[in-house]
Order: sequence, then structure tokens, then C-alpha cells
Amino acid sequence: MNIDAKKEFNTEVLVIGGGPAGVCAAISAARMGVKTLLVEQGGFSGGMATRGLVGPFMTCYDAEGKEMIIRGIFEEIVDRMVERGYAIHPSEVMGGTAFTSWIKIGHDHVTPFEAEGLKLILDEMLQEANVSILYHTSFLQPVIEQDTIKGAYVSSKAGIQLINAKVIIDCTGDGDVAARSGVPFEMGNEELGLIQPATMFYHISNVDSDKVEADIQANINNFYRKDGVNYRSLHWRVSEARENGDWTLDRVSIGLFRMPKKDEWCVNTSRIMGVDSTDNESLTKAEIEGRKQADEITRFFRKYVPGCEDARIKSTASHVGIRESRHIAGEYRLTADDLLQAKVPYDTVFIAANSVDVHGRFGPKSNEYVPISGKYYGVPYRSLVPKKIENLLIAGRCVSADSTAAGAIRVMPPCMAMGQAAGTAAALTVKSNCTVRECDVKLLQNTLVENGACLGI
Repeated sequence: MNIDAKKEFNTEVLVIGGGPAGVCAAISAARMGVKTLLVEQGGFSGGMATRGLVGPFMTCYDAEGKEMIIRGIFEEIVDRMVERGYAIHPSEVMGGTAFTSWIKIGHDHVTPFEAEGLKLILDEMLQEANVSILYHTSFLQPVIEQDTIKGAYVSSKAGIQLINAKVIIDCTGDGDVAARSGVPFEMGNEELGLIQPATMFYHISNVDSDKVEADIQANINNFYRKDGVNYRSLHWRVSEARENGDWTLDRVSIGLFRMPKKDEWCVNTSRIMGVDSTDNESLTKAEIEGRKQADEITRFFRKYVPGCEDARIKSTASHVGIRESRHIAGEYRLTADDLLQAKVPYDTVFIAANSVDVHGRFGPKSNEYVPISGKYYGVPYRSLVPKKIENLLIAGRCVSADSTAAGAIRVMPPCMAMGQAAGTAAALTVKSNCTVRECDVKLLQNTLVENGACLGI
């Protein structure tokens, strides 16, 4: 494609996408003294955590709930939010409570947080690290020379612009840079022809939380699982509403997570099947359907749930929550067995213990949640290095993994650890004047540990 750029930028590391992975990639690269530019299509950073209102941060602890193992920049972000009153530290949050929607397995030590506070914290940390930021800027096409990425064309109100870079990190979530560079990929679970459903996250306020919790506690012994479907929070109220014709959604219970302010809750309940987040028509339909479902759920709250009679929608997400799209082909394809068997490969760049979490595989009501067998697993650097193209890294939910494995590491703390690893590798590549494929893995691991990461090796 022949594009006439109106302006040209030069940087050493270019991070495309300012979500959880992207901000950590940019901060880690810039802190190592390399010139770093972050491009984000929205007006703020945080991605699914801010635009998507996805919350809470899932666990950052080992499978036993004893040790915080996702640390580094993620921990810095959490500590800053806690200090400013925007979050509750994960050490204070246990599974089986209102902060975890009363789910126990895999939900010890989640982090409730406020999206507005996170926006501010991320801006501050990016600026402190001397990251150059271009908000309101969308990626168009890569510049490829002899299988090496040299830069990217972007679009904004200023027109089409060219950014030259030595290393590019694809943190778009959907793997847009890698896909448009010709890197092979899988779309969802191609074997089953499925993509995990999307959710319109939203927040409600003006809730009498004591009454909500009392209703849950009075029925908590009635939580059960049948035919792949979890009957958990408020399933007795949903059943009543369905019988009365006030509930049309293919859900049987409510994902309801208390937030730092006592009267506010994050609602993770809507379910939109068959969404292709790489297609604007599909996304448009999903956004419209998501807001419609949020309205129905809120009317249900007001009519059927004690303590929610005066509840109101505080905000719906400005982008529907996406669990899955492209899985980019990397030097190593992480598998579900790798995670479930708690393997820690030689080139591990972060460890995590997040359970495999797959929605909708057996219909819109279904959920699969499978905890790992050991304390934690490792994610290899090779999964961040895409095939075919040089000097491109990937971080976030588009990482090289099968659909089931991605169901575990797509959540935000692993994505942030992945971003820190990718940013550190990019900086080392620039400093060593080598390709990302030639990056010294031992040096990368040592540098990550020096900067607060846990690797388990």
C-alpha cells in the first residue's frame, strides 16, 4: 500500500495499544533509557480496565493464595491506586466474598479498583518514565522491509503519519500489527469454530450493599453446578424474573463484584455470542446489544434484588469487553497442558496461577473454570516472538497460545506482566543492536527480576 504520510516520527521502541499490556510495555522500555512512543486509539490508557470497565483485576497470587507472584509494574500500579484510595490491595481480598462475586476457587486476592483513578495513575507513570504518548491515534499498516518491521503508518485528526522504530510491540489485543504484517494466526478456537463471548461490563451505584449481601448469604448454600452451568449469585432471583417474563437473557445467575465504594458494584453478566472484534460491523452490533442487556439487567436489579430498588447505572463501558480474537503464531504455542501441569519453561518471562476460564463453549449459559495442579506456571519468551517477522513482539491476549490456555492468561495481571517482559526485551534488543529473536534470554530474565518481577526459576 502506497501511503502519503503528512508527518514522520522517529523512535526506538513503538508500542501500539495502550491497554494493560501496552502501558507496562511502554513504561518498562522507557525506564531502560530507550526512546519509547505509545500509540493508543482512545483518549486514555488502560484498555479493557478503563475503556472496558473490566474488573476486578483477577488474582496475582499463586494457586495456594499464599504469595503474590505477579509483581513489578503491576504491583506499582496497584500500590499507587491503594495509596490514593482508588483500589483495595489484593492481600486484603479473599475468595468467597462480595468482592469476588462470592466465588472461591481461583478468586483469592483479586484487586477491586476504580477505572477513573487508574486512568490518572497510568498517565502519571507514563509521563514519569518519559514515554511519548499519542492518544486518539489508530494503527493503519506496518512498514515491512525484507521480513523486518521498520515502522507503522497511523491515522489521527492530523492525518496519516509515519512512525519509524527499531522494535514494535503489538499490544492491540487483537494482534492487528502482527496480522497485517503477515504473521499466521488462529481466530478463537478454530477446531470448534468458536470465539469466547463478549460482555458489556457496567457499574451500578446507589446500592444498599448490606441488603444485597444478606440475600446472598441466606441462599449461599444453594450455589451449584449442573450440565456445565454455574448457578451462583442471585440465581433464585433470576429464576423468579424469568417465570414472570422479566428476564430474557441466556444467563442463570449474576456476576456482581463489589467495588471500593460500598454502594458501587461491577456487573459482569451480559453475554454476546459470536462477536468478531476485528470487524467493525460485528463490534457495532455487540455494543448496541450490550447496552440493551445492561438495561434489562438493571431493571431486574431494581424489581427483584433487595437493596437495589434505587440502583442506577453509573456508567457502561465505552468498549464492549472482549475475551478472545486472534491468537498470533509465535515461536512457541502455549498449551492448556503447559498451564494445568504447572510447567515453568527455561525462557519463562513471568509466572502466573490464573485458572483456565472459558466462557460459552457449551452454549451461552456455560462456563468452564479449571484450576492448575501446581503453585504456578511460566510463560516463555518464545510465545511473545511471532513467526516470520523480525523485530516485532506481541503482548496481551493475542499472545501465542491455544484457545484454552489463552483463557487463563488473557486476564489483566498476566497481560501486564507480559507487557513488562516485552518492553524489557525490546529495550535490550535496541541496546544490544540485535533482533528480538536474538535477545539474550538470561539477561532478560535477570533484568526483569531486578525490576521486581517474579519468575520462579
